[in-house]
Amino acid sequence: MSGQVERLEFQAEARQLLQLVIHSIYSNKDIFLRELVSNASDALDKLKMATFVDKDLSADLSDLHIALEPHPQERTLTVRDNGIGMSRAEVVELIGTIARSGTAELLRSLKDSQNAAAKELIGQFGVGFYSCFMVADRVTLVTRRAGTDEVTRWESDGQGSYTIETLEPASAPVGTSVTLHLAPVDDEDGRHDYTATWKLREIVKRYSDFIPWPIRLPVTSGDETKIETLNSMKALWARPRDEVSDEEYHEFYKHISHDWTDPLEIIHMKGEGTFEYEALLFLPARAPFDLYHADAKRGVQLYVKRVFIMDDCEDLTPPYLRFVKGVVDAHDLSLNVSREILQQDRQIQAIRKRLVRKVLGTIKDLRTKRPETYATFWEQFGRALKEGLLTDTDNRETILACCSFASTQDSSALTTLADYVARMKEGQEQIYVLTGESRSAIENSPHLEAFRAKGYEVLLLTDPVDEVWVDLGLTFDGKPFQSVARGQVDLPGEGAADSQKQQREDFEPLLTFLGERLGESVKQVRLSSRLTTSAACIVTDAGDVTPALQRMLRAMGQEVPATKQILELNPDHPLVQKLRETHAAGGGEEAVVATAELLLGTAVLAEGGDLADPARFAKLLTDRLAATL
Repeated sequence: MSGQVERLEFQAEARQLLQLVIHSIYSNKDIFLRELVSNASDALDKLKMATFVDKDLSADLSDLHIALEPHPQERTLTVRDNGIGMSRAEVVELIGTIARSGTAELLRSLKDSQNAAAKELIGQFGVGFYSCFMVADRVTLVTRRAGTDEVTRWESDGQGSYTIETLEPASAPVGTSVTLHLAPVDDEDGRHDYTATWKLREIVKRYSDFIPWPIRLPVTSGDETKIETLNSMKALWARPRDEVSDEEYHEFYKHISHDWTDPLEIIHMKGEGTFEYEALLFLPARAPFDLYHADAKRGVQLYVKRVFIMDDCEDLTPPYLRFVKGVVDAHDLSLNVSREILQQDRQIQAIRKRLVRKVLGTIKDLRTKRPETYATFWEQFGRALKEGLLTDTDNRETILACCSFASTQDSSALTTLADYVARMKEGQEQIYVLTGESRSAIENSPHLEAFRAKGYEVLLLTDPVDEVWVDLGLTFDGKPFQSVARGQVDLPGEGAADSQKQQREDFEPLLTFLGERLGESVKQVRLSSRLTTSAACIVTDAGDVTPALQRMLRAMGQEVPATKQILELNPDHPLVQKLRETHAAGGGEEAVVATAELLLGTAVLAEGGDLADPARFAKLLTDRLAATL
């Protein structure tokens, strides 16, 4: 028997709160359908669970589904499910929550759009249902709980009040229907025609494609009406790995990445315990064109219990893994989660740490078990991966273990750090490296001469990021990195100490003289232990920024104070010995200075640097050449 209609007024604060929900929380009005479908899916899940718990509960599980019923003539859209349904008390408790929970304190918090904690409260007040009022002038809900005859009808215009009543038992089947009396279409305001079949298809495909229950829509063609299932229901990440073919994975990857090539590697993982989630990630086979663009979108797709939440969730993967594509389905997040909330969410941060470890572990395994696949990965994404050495302090050792480098050991093949360390000479305590713009430029650097002569392997680093991370004081397997172009280099097994001491004493007057005369251009003039054939080279002091890094930072708009470099002279080179003899004889000081300036200029050019005064260098060169004729 139908009961009396009860009309309840919203409290003043609740009315304002509802208006904030409708007009401020959601930026995309299409999301209302996502919310209703998600609620319907939960109701179906709960019915199935209830029949397991209560063996006496009589329920028809043969055709659980969600139905969308658009009526263009009446301008209505009904979302119907045959799930668990609700009692009158539950309607008041669940659907009416926002009406009973409006407080001035909550209202003030929500009005502060910068208050992330306040936005977290959104999920606690059941506002997803109320997103209906973004597109509807009036909403009618009819529900009947499984195992009862009670039918409840709730209705509101989202303004000042709502009504609730009990209907005849036979007036509705088990489940819930939500009918939206749609507001006029307003494309400028983002309110589309939600009775249009194409629009409903589009929204379901975007947000609810992987809902595990069929979402059905009647489609009329002429005099014939067919029922169409809109969603695929194929949440590959929720299925065991051995139940999904590579073809299915590849097709799914192409769908989410808009890439036409198959992925290089598939990463399927599941987290249980404190934070439950499933993740299906992919390593692409080729880098996108915008991999190094500052404004490129990155991140994986975020779902909550198979409901799409957002593309490009940056908080789930760090920038250096921006090439990773895929899906993360978190079980315990709110559907109303925002990007601001994600930045502070403890679950998201925990999931992110696990994803990073899994991706890095996969890359490391590729290197050892599938070297050809790894070689493709490294060619495409190695430079990006090394950016993690600058930012991910927790995983630096693992990132280094994933890296490959060119080396003086082999002119064509790359080497790993583990292999480098295994080949280190007895007594060698450092991993020697040299940075530059290209391998050919580095291989011709005078800094390598002594290392080659004594058989010491040097890693040749050519990516811009290498200029930064080699100065961070990192170690691998307990061995620090040492640039052969920075600071003092004392190779094990060098000449007798007495001989070196005598050499320094012999050259001290020349070095002091040149240090004074070239003081505006160089920080110091000293003898070199790294040269065997070249007359001179320039060296960056241990605590200074290299010229290449200075150029890089300036190109990024940063102000970097200029630093002087050290000029090192090869005491065994005939030209340097002639300089010492000429200076010791007490004559030709200007010629000595001019020759030293030429040595400095050629050393700068040999390192790919820019001359401070090219015209002066050219004049000195032509004058010295003329004097020799």
